[in-house]
Amino acid sequence: MPSTHDDIAALRDQIQVLRDRAELRELFDRYITALDTHDGTGDDETAFAALFTEDATFAFPIGVCTGIEAFAAFQREARQRWARTHHLSTNHSVVLDGDRATLRAQQLTTHVHHGADGPEARFDVGGYSEAGAVRTEAGWRLNHVAFHVVWDSGVRLPELTGVQL
Repeated sequence: MPSTHDDIAALRDQIQVLRDRAELRELFDRYITALDTHDGTGDDETAFAALFTEDATFAFPIGVCTGIEAFAAFQREARQRWARTHHLSTNHSVVLDGDRATLRAQQLTTHVHHGADGPEARFDVGGYSEAGAVRTEAGWRLNHVAFHVVWDSGVRLPELTGVQL
C-alpha cells in the first residue's frame, strides 16, 4: 500500500505534467498571436526571445530560417505582403519527454490582400504546425516550428504562384 508521502509525490508529478502541458499550449498560443499583433514597429527580437531559443529553426512553405533575428526579418517581410492576417490554432497536442516536448496544432490563417474587396480580398490556408520545445532557465521555449499546408483557397499573391503549398 502506498504511503501518504508516495501519494503526495505522485500528485506532484501529475501536477508538473499538467503545468508543463498548459505552459506549452500557452507558449504556442503566444507565438500564433504574435504573428498578427505586431504593428511593424519596435523590437521583434525582444518579443520573440520570450518565445524561442536563440537558435530556433523555422520551416514554412515560403521559406526556411534559423535564429530569432532571421525569423523577425522573415515575419516583417511576410507582414508587408498583406493588409492583415488572422491566425488561429486549435487541437493542441503535447508530448513531453523530460525537458523536451513536441507539439502539434491545427491552424487556419486568413490573409487579407491590400486594397481588395469581396471574395478576392482573401487568401486562406489550412494546415498544421509541428513544433519542438525545450525547458530553459527562463521557462519553455520553442526551438523548432514547421508549418504544413493541407489546403488553400482564394487568390494567391503573384510571388506565391508556383510555390508548393
